[in-house]
This record gives sequence, C-alpha cells and structure tokens, in this order.
Amino acid sequence: MVIAALQRNNSCYRERHIESSRPGEVLSVGTSKAGELPDGTKITLHMVVDTYGSYGFGLLHSSKQPGASGLRLHNDVLPFYAFHALTIETILSDRGREFCGTPAHPYELFLALNDIEHRRTPVKRPQANGFVERFIWTAKEEFFAIAFGRKTYTSIEELQADFDAWLHDPNTERPHLGYRNMGRCPIETVTQFSSKLSA
Repeated sequence: MVIAALQRNNSCYRERHIESSRPGEVLSVGTSKAGELPDGTKITLHMVVDTYGSYGFGLLHSSKQPGASGLRLHNDVLPFYAFHALTIETILSDRGREFCGTPAHPYELFLALNDIEHRRTPVKRPQANGFVERFIWTAKEEFFAIAFGRKTYTSIEELQADFDAWLHDPNTERPHLGYRNMGRCPIETVTQFSSKLSA
C-alpha cells in the first residue's frame, strides 16, 4: 500500500531501477504508434533514450517486430557511442513481445551478440519505463501532432527525414535542466564524457 502510493506520487522512486552514472550505461527503449499514411500503412515509432543525458534516437517503421527494434540500435545507436568512445552496457525495455521472448528471440540475440545486458521493467506496463515514455510523449506533442496536420506524407522515409530534423533540437539545441545535464544539451553531456575518456 505504501509502496504503491510512493510509486504513484514520486517519479524518482518509481524509476529507481533506471539510475545511471554516465552516457551509454543504461539506454531506455520503447515503441508507440506514431500515425498512419494515406494508404493505410500504420507507423510505429521505435525510440531509444539515454537515461543519463536524455539523448534520443528514433526509427519510424511499418512493423513493431523485433527486427525493426534492433535496426536503429545497429544502424545508429551503436556507431554513435563507438564514435564517442562510450560503451553501451544495458538496454532497459518493457516486457513487450518486440523486446522479449524465447532464448532465440531476435532482439535478445542481437543484444547478446553485442555484449549488452537486457533488463526489463518490474511490471509489464510501458509507463514503468518513464524516460522513453516521456520522450515519446514529447515527440507526439511537438512533432507528430503538428507534422501530420501540416503535410500529407506518402512514405515513411519522408516522415523519417522530418522527424530526424526535429530530433536535432532536443538533442543538440535545447538545454535540459535535469540534475544530469545541469542546463547542458544532451549532446554536450555525451561529448563531455567522451572528451574525459580521450584525455
């Protein structure tokens, strides 16, 4: 009863399983419906957010399958951290089927091959993975709600290009006031740690 009240009213207590001490230590992942193309193609947003500095990556795909979830990790996330001489230690996901399953599950295998620990939220609800859920909510409010009202998209690639341009702002232009960034933009927090390692 007391724990339930604490989790409901205190986001720090609710997200105590997400504590990290450097960029790349814990990345939070999640998926959400982002919209639909005129031809009926449903678009899923696959999001990855660093729990230390809130740097985010997003892939728009027609599938919610494990292969799509691993695509952004392989193509963008791993190279980004390698470039900055940072290792990815842990991926935190909810218990959705795109992330979890049998020992032969494609997402689980991808993480194992890259020596990345896979942790799951204590409960099945996506809301337990607050970092990525907040980023998804911001993307929906600030990008998708406006983009779909302003333009008719005929392909996921076209929407992805505009979404990538939008991501530039929260990642590199917008200061975050949280205790990890201390008024820096997320990319500044990443490069600060990267420069310490290369010094």
